[in-house]
Amino acid sequence: MEVYRKSAQAPALSVLFIATIVMFALLGSGCSTRRVSYPPRTATEQLLLSTAADRALAQLNLSMFSGRNVYLDFTYFDSYDSKYVEGGLRDAFNRAGALLVTDAKSADIVVEARSGAYSIDNASSFLGIPRIPVPIPSTSETPVIPQIAFYSKDADRSYAKFALFAYSKKTLAHIYSSGPLDGDSYNIYRSILFVSWWRTDIPEKVKKKNRQKYEVWEPQYDLANLPLVAPPPKPKP
Repeated sequence: MEVYRKSAQAPALSVLFIATIVMFALLGSGCSTRRVSYPPRTATEQLLLSTAADRALAQLNLSMFSGRNVYLDFTYFDSYDSKYVEGGLRDAFNRAGALLVTDAKSADIVVEARSGAYSIDNASSFLGIPRIPVPIPSTSETPVIPQIAFYSKDADRSYAKFALFAYSKKTLAHIYSSGPLDGDSYNIYRSILFVSWWRTDIPEKVKKKNRQKYEVWEPQYDLANLPLVAPPPKPKP
């Protein structure tokens, strides 16, 4: 009978040993941390603004400036992410055939750009139990019961409004006014209890098969404008 007891204890000790190892492994896995730094602005915020700008500038018809020396003046353009819009305008004029110059003295036409709006509106709503502070007598601490949302919605919509004005550098006479150039974009997040989904018209955030529906810019190539490449020098005899 004694031999039987020893053989029964061996498997029990093995099971206890394995359970102990698993327990320490599970506890140890929660002790590691990873520090990640983030930029002050989110990618979604920047994409909302740049998408609205793309759609505003896509309305331009600048063919009348083809072959003209044009100077773009951004003195009156004061807004967020102005460099992206400035680059977009330079791209649009150059694609239309305008010859961009770096100073007004060399220009036939001066084009002034201005911004009426270039920002994001946010609207949030939820249905549920809001955060409730629970004061504790005789203490300075006030614990807060977290918000419990049965339904929530967080909507961001960007708006861009630009305008252009062109005049002759020589005579200072009016040549062109674009009128308002407006564009917008949205990103909407919804959740019901533990199920969430979002809708957006940002091309970079939709599925690739649907991206073309929201894009307004397409690559354009003018290979005839490439400078000629000089042939390599002939080797000396």
